[in-house]
Amino acid sequence: MMYAAIMGYGTIGTGVAEILETSREKIAGSAGQEICLKYVLDLREFPDSPVADRIVHDFEIIEEDEQVRLVVETMGGLNPAYPFVKACLSAGKHVVTSNKALVAAHGTELLQIARDKGVNFFFEASVGGGIPIIRTLYRCLTGERIQEITGILNGTTNYNLTKMDQEGASFEQALKEAQELGYAERNPEADVEGHDTCRKIAILTAMATGKEVNYEDINTEGITGKGITGITEMDFRYAREMGTSVKLLGTSRIVDGKVHARVAPMMISKENPLYGVSGVYNGILVKSDRLGVSMYYGSGAGKLPTASAVVADLIEAAQNENNNVSIGWGAERQEIVDSKISECRYFVRIAGEAEEKAEMIRTELGEVQALVLDGADEFAVLTKRMTEEEFIQHAIKLDGEWQKKGEYGIRQVIRAMLED
Repeated sequence: MMYAAIMGYGTIGTGVAEILETSREKIAGSAGQEICLKYVLDLREFPDSPVADRIVHDFEIIEEDEQVRLVVETMGGLNPAYPFVKACLSAGKHVVTSNKALVAAHGTELLQIARDKGVNFFFEASVGGGIPIIRTLYRCLTGERIQEITGILNGTTNYNLTKMDQEGASFEQALKEAQELGYAERNPEADVEGHDTCRKIAILTAMATGKEVNYEDINTEGITGKGITGITEMDFRYAREMGTSVKLLGTSRIVDGKVHARVAPMMISKENPLYGVSGVYNGILVKSDRLGVSMYYGSGAGKLPTASAVVADLIEAAQNENNNVSIGWGAERQEIVDSKISECRYFVRIAGEAEEKAEMIRTELGEVQALVLDGADEFAVLTKRMTEEEFIQHAIKLDGEWQKKGEYGIRQVIRAMLED
């Protein structure tokens, strides 16, 4: 028997406790021994909970109990999660976490402590909720050379964009509904500004390259307009006309050992496997040298889906009670290529009449595809592939010329993951 402790009895923590109880025999059969929950650490009391008699408020009880070999961290954030997890690993305890902020910020250090102590630091649930993407990368695709990972990694933003796309809702309407249904936090900034997706694509990139990735090196834009994009209903009108959609994607392409990574709203076609990923679901596309394109889809959040991934890690830790599993990355830093030299196409909405501005646009952007919607006081163009630096130079010049004439210019820019 192995004794476990849960730190944080919120949504995911309660789910882990529930699965440990209701699937006790199945877990024991898979783990090779029973996993028994001894403590639940939380500041609150839960008198009506099935674990009421196991609630503790002092972390040192867990840290100093030598019987406890498995620790689940579901508190979230960095403080006190980071010092608590570090102390548990240093004490020779296996740690399982669902905390992407912790893994993205301190994963390199915590993985090394686990190696030094001969224990394990597992984090399947930190990316994609219940989707087994971490284990896929270090087990199933371990012989593959990963060339690209692109994913819809945040259920809140995907729900919002799906409502805007399929029902014509405004961003504000979609967000309000997501909050009422519990899909979005009261302060949704980490989701809608892309920070959550950024940490997740950083973790996946580190898994793919075997090197540390600083998430702050990844160019990140959200969907509310604080970056160069602010997705609106009008964008989806054009997208439907083009047979495309707009998704917030985290993407990482590995070319000749160099990593091109970013988080941004992107226009994708119906042929893209991620096109059909809607609502709160997540989807992750992986391209590798021998398998080619593979797709991983499922619930990206929620009590039981995420807890299921945590429990799977607990089972693997129990199976490897006395040895460290090779997983993760080393201390060498992976350089992220400056986003200015990365290439893509651009969807651009421009005020005015297409015919009046066509010649100037062709002069700056080359041949483009023009789109006009009935009744609109604007039009849109889809450019050829070019670097971000090239596009910005041309866009600034165009806008400057139109302003000199007292005309309105560019209203919107969205990157387009579309073939020429």
